[in-house]
Amino acid sequence: MSLFSWIKGRLFCDLAIDLGTANTLVYLKGKGIIIQEPSIVVVNRQTGKVVAVGARAKEMLGKTPTNTLAIKPMRDGVIADFEIAEKMLDHFIKRATNNRGFLLRPRIVIGIPTGITQVERRAVKDVAMRAKATEVYLVEQPMSAAVGAGLPISEPTGNMVVDIGGGTTDIAVISLDGIVFNHSIRIAGNEMDEAIIQYLKKKYNLLIGERSGELVKMQIGSAYPLDEPLTMEIKGRDLREGIPKTIVIDDQEIRESLEDVVAAIVNAVRVALEKTPPELSADIIDRGIILTGGGALLKNLDKRIREETQLPVFITEDPLTTVVLGAGKMLDDLDLLKKIAVT
Repeated sequence: MSLFSWIKGRLFCDLAIDLGTANTLVYLKGKGIIIQEPSIVVVNRQTGKVVAVGARAKEMLGKTPTNTLAIKPMRDGVIADFEIAEKMLDHFIKRATNNRGFLLRPRIVIGIPTGITQVERRAVKDVAMRAKATEVYLVEQPMSAAVGAGLPISEPTGNMVVDIGGGTTDIAVISLDGIVFNHSIRIAGNEMDEAIIQYLKKKYNLLIGERSGELVKMQIGSAYPLDEPLTMEIKGRDLREGIPKTIVIDDQEIRESLEDVVAAIVNAVRVALEKTPPELSADIIDRGIILTGGGALLKNLDKRIREETQLPVFITEDPLTTVVLGAGKMLDDLDLLKKIAVT
């Protein structure tokens, strides 16, 4: 390694961040993904001091005593609590750069939903700057996901990406380093969890928490009939008796509970296809639709969209990390980054 390369490695610590509603991922240039944790912060109500962040904070969700509060600073893909979001981001940046010998503040690329407003974009950038970033680039998540998936975004061909996160579903048609058409709805993974919670509450008078709803979705949730039926034991509180209760539920019932949310996502895809320019539509017929984001892991969602659109549908190799990996690749191509960053 040359002296110049060694000095450069000591000076700079470029980061890529997927600041998601459900999870925050941090990519350190030259190291890869070093943080992948829930976007949750636990604070002391009286002092405002941070008690826990990320995975440790999620373990406390629904179990905190009266003097502490678990907060999700991101809602529907945007910052809902500015102060807590800043503390969370500052915590993750310090973890990413601590004890690595860097001399300058980090340059950061952040993935954002396509449908957020100018004010919301400014809020994301301000939080990163206040968390000690020296430069901040905002890149729309479908574009970042396309780079992460290795799609030929610079070519004059159409690429459709559907990014289903925790708070938003972003759909974009990409060509020549730009988004030709985008459609965003604030319906995604969190709405799936809530739909399951409400279904169990109405049908079985069973109250479960957010973590349990997410677990049910992950284990037996589906968007299209499964090859083999699945069942799951669910524990919660009986709303009539007020005592703990256990029931056994199957995948068909959970699929029923998720129908409205899944239908909204499928309809958003159809809207995007209807508004895509004809020449690019022809490319999508050949290349298909790319699914990414945590919501893409819902069992048989790709089959449901394929059935509804009659188009090929593919899931990226690791849907949870595609966006941050794409943002990380842009750190090595500043010309591309400056071209596609949102100003």
